[in-house]
Amino acid sequence: MSERVILATELTSRLNVLPFDDEAGRAALLEQILGRPLPPRATIYPPFYTDHGLAIELAERVFINQGCTFLDYAGTRLGEGVMVGPKVTFITVGHPVDLEDRRQFLSGAPIDVAENVWIGAGAMILPGVSIGRDAVVAAGTVVAEDVPAASLVAGPKGSVKRRW
Repeated sequence: MSERVILATELTSRLNVLPFDDEAGRAALLEQILGRPLPPRATIYPPFYTDHGLAIELAERVFINQGCTFLDYAGTRLGEGVMVGPKVTFITVGHPVDLEDRRQFLSGAPIDVAENVWIGAGAMILPGVSIGRDAVVAAGTVVAEDVPAASLVAGPKGSVKRRW
């Protein structure tokens, strides 16, 4: 894993200093970071950060705004039409709580975001979370539990406020 982390960090560092209008350079670096070309009409605005990159799966029409971070080693999937606001963080790995285990290994689980989800600025999506189709995550929300389809979650620790 460490070799990939170093490579991903190097590639994102190069991506994040390109002139904004260098679309070809941005596409080439994102292909190296993700291990495949961006899907049709998918957009990632730099700066963009990832520790792995190869475990990010993007569908068509995904929009990722500036300053987003993907700690994606356990996998992150964004469905078609997902919109991600600036400075959103996806975290798929962490350390065990137990002091003896904390420095020994990582724990984690994939994140799955269904179609047409909107994630507001500064939200944080934690390991193992699934966000249902058409849901909205309010700005600044910490999402530690699954989000039902067609619902709005908001608050310091996201909780379902309403469903439609």
